[in-house]
Amino acid sequence: MDLLIPEIGLVFWHTISFLILLFLLAKFAWKPVLSAIKERESNIENALAAAEQAKLEMARLTNENEQLLKQAREERDIILKEAKELKDKIVAEAKEQAQVEGGKLIENAKREIEDQKNKALAEVKNQVSSLSLDIARKVLTKEFEDQSKQEAYVGDLLKDVRLN
Repeated sequence: MDLLIPEIGLVFWHTISFLILLFLLAKFAWKPVLSAIKERESNIENALAAAEQAKLEMARLTNENEQLLKQAREERDIILKEAKELKDKIVAEAKEQAQVEGGKLIENAKREIEDQKNKALAEVKNQVSSLSLDIARKVLTKEFEDQSKQEAYVGDLLKDVRLN
């Protein structure tokens, strides 16, 4: 049973050594350990604050990026709409110009056809009149070789003039 109950001297020296160790630890180790713990605690708090700040900054940047994307989409839609309107306007102007040019070409062709027709008619008339004169000259030359035929013809002409 001696092992279970310690002697008074042993308890005394153990207590003195514990108090000396406690004094030495309090004097030399306790303050640095506490300051290290406080420094570690402040570092953790700073890191948490920095993480929260970074989280807020990321949320702000995300929101800003979404706003920029929305604005860029709106600008893209406006640009596409303007481009479509410009394309439609250019196509409409080209169609209108093509119709005007086509109308001018058709009008010029009609005028040209009318001019060619008039020239052809004039030429036909000239040829017909020249042929008629040639035929009349030949007929008259043959008919009027005889004096009595000439007088009969002049008489017929005078009858026709009086009737008209």
